[in-house]
Amino acid sequence: MNNPTAAMLVIGDEILSGRTRDANMYHLAGQLTSAGIDLKEVRVVSDDAPAIVVAVKALSATYTHVFTSGGIGPTHDDITADCIAEAFGVSIDVRADAAGLLSAHYASSGKEFNAARQRMARIPDGAMLIDNPVSVAPGFTMGNVHVMAGVPSVFTAMVASLLPTLTGGAPLLSRSLRVERGEGDIAGPLGDFAARYPTLSVGSYPFQDNGMYGANLVVRGQDAGTLDEAMVDLGAIFHG
Repeated sequence: MNNPTAAMLVIGDEILSGRTRDANMYHLAGQLTSAGIDLKEVRVVSDDAPAIVVAVKALSATYTHVFTSGGIGPTHDDITADCIAEAFGVSIDVRADAAGLLSAHYASSGKEFNAARQRMARIPDGAMLIDNPVSVAPGFTMGNVHVMAGVPSVFTAMVASLLPTLTGGAPLLSRSLRVERGEGDIAGPLGDFAARYPTLSVGSYPFQDNGMYGANLVVRGQDAGTLDEAMVDLGAIFHG
């Protein structure tokens, strides 16, 4: 059986402008690999409502899961929740369970649960909350779309809350072999090797080290036995 598939939608002008370096994709990719969910696509879109809606609809229709990061805070440009509601054709408003969490949190810290903070309790109808143990403001799941914060520490905590609730498949395993030859010399034998192991993914990642050319050959697959057999074969090809 094939693993569930996933896409990630990163939302925010700050990512596209280069002002902020995204760390969430790296974290999510590793977590999904361990959970047996295959990340197939990552898109980055600006804080533009039509673009977000189009991307959500397209990714949701294509993959088992869609994970978003960014745009669910208290400011005017945090529009992700509204866009998710539009994409699924449902209404959105402040919801009692989310408001209760936030109201208690701000009361305990002596802060006002003002209109801006109440924006973070606006949840599309029918969505399920995703726990946020860091800053309380919840994410949510609408259909197969999981909506989470852009702040890396909060995103990481939300992923930890969410992933145990999802059904995964076989984790993707990987092995690597360093070969000190140029890719032009490697290409032919490596292509033949890949053809002999159609259930494995084979990649070549070149490097240059003190004037010497080489490549790290990475083989990925779900069956440890096949992977081990393939690596013995690969070592014989390139290291005799």
